[in-house]
Amino acid sequence: MLIAGFPAGSFGTNCYVIAPGAGERCLVIDPGENAVDGVTELLREHRLRPAAVVLTHGHLDHMWSVTPVCGAHDVPAYIHPADRFMLADPLKGVSAQLAAMVGAEVEFTEPDEVRELADGEPLGLAGVLGFDLVVDHAPGHTKGSVTFTLPRLDAAGDPDVMFSGDLLFAGSIGRSDLPGGDSREMVESLARVVLPRPDDTLVLPGHGGRTTIGRERASNPFLQGLKDVDSARPGL
Repeated sequence: MLIAGFPAGSFGTNCYVIAPGAGERCLVIDPGENAVDGVTELLREHRLRPAAVVLTHGHLDHMWSVTPVCGAHDVPAYIHPADRFMLADPLKGVSAQLAAMVGAEVEFTEPDEVRELADGEPLGLAGVLGFDLVVDHAPGHTKGSVTFTLPRLDAAGDPDVMFSGDLLFAGSIGRSDLPGGDSREMVESLARVVLPRPDDTLVLPGHGGRTTIGRERASNPFLQGLKDVDSARPGL
């Protein structure tokens, strides 16, 4: 697999492209502030053609460039329905201070085609891409936060890859104090979505460097004392 990325804009939000290899169709994940040029450069460097743009959640630092990227390549955007309202009005999902700073600087609109993500389901693009990502609804940072997981192709292949958005970072987790955030839901999402994963799962977060589930399970202070959903069930 080809996975490449860069931190976009003043928020340093990681934007990724993923494809079977050079010269293939690809997905663009979380094109944030001023991400158009970076996406264009990655597409040119690896001779990639987007099939869709997918969003881990609706905060403006993750979706700022979704409409221009979708429009330039005539592809749909995928987002969880609980966060769809932020495509046209992302200031509803940020702090009052940030909303005042951004103000009328940018006019946001939905892409021409928006498709809604379903929990536990693949995107349904395997026929186009030759691979698929599995969606896991993980509220807490926003009501519609999700992670995307690329399962390993076989037992001897590369490990699972999780695009964790702002659920899990190296050494930390996403904040839950913005509109739509919920600390209880965040803890539940970490226990249900993160902890059951194999230790060698590669985590590519929305901000900062990559990590693994095993590293976070052992050292992330926000995961200490949590039990995954399966191990907490009586009789399991």
